[in-house]
Amino acid sequence: MGTRSWLFALLALALACEGSIGSPEGIRQGTGIDTGADAGADAGTGTGTDAGTGTDAGTDAGTGTGGDPGQCAGGPLADPIPNCNPDPLPSTGDIHLDCVERINQFRWECQCLPPLARWVDGEACTDSNAEYDSVNGVHASFSAMPCGSGGRAQNECPGWSSNEQVITGCLQLMWDEGPEDGNPETVNGHYESMASTSYTQVACGFFTTPTGSVWGVQNFD
Repeated sequence: MGTRSWLFALLALALACEGSIGSPEGIRQGTGIDTGADAGADAGTGTGTDAGTGTDAGTDAGTGTGGDPGQCAGGPLADPIPNCNPDPLPSTGDIHLDCVERINQFRWECQCLPPLARWVDGEACTDSNAEYDSVNGVHASFSAMPCGSGGRAQNECPGWSSNEQVITGCLQLMWDEGPEDGNPETVNGHYESMASTSYTQVACGFFTTPTGSVWGVQNFD
């Protein structure tokens, strides 16, 4: 094996040990889901519209396809509810909290999964990740300036039009990927991170570039 092949092999091993990312390119607004892989999820290629028309957790704030509380009586579902697109919850005025609540809304309403804790101590680092990646590229921060340690994953939403669109649009597209299906042409890593029971907490980070482009990062730990 040549020197270059060894370098690629070592890089792949390092990433496998540290954690995982969704896809190399990210999901950019208006361009559709990217073609990356692995057990994380990067920023999505959303449509700039809201995340759907479902009912949010514990309320009747929407008219779409959120989960029926009765479906969760038996605990977590093996697979997500098809076409689950709950209405975004009302904003709390804190985008970091709104992001965590949106992730937990998908987990509960769409698959009856328990919530992830808000990783408050990781938010400043995750904000820095978003800023770093806006200059250096999607997931550049994952190894250059990691947040947390051990088994972890990073999802990323590069180049969206607003913080709200990251929360309502990008996260919906990530969840819509669904579970790993064995098809190398599809991306499932973003969903896998959002629905994982291996992580206990999540930190969301945001950065707005001088041109108004919003980068959002979600670190799972």
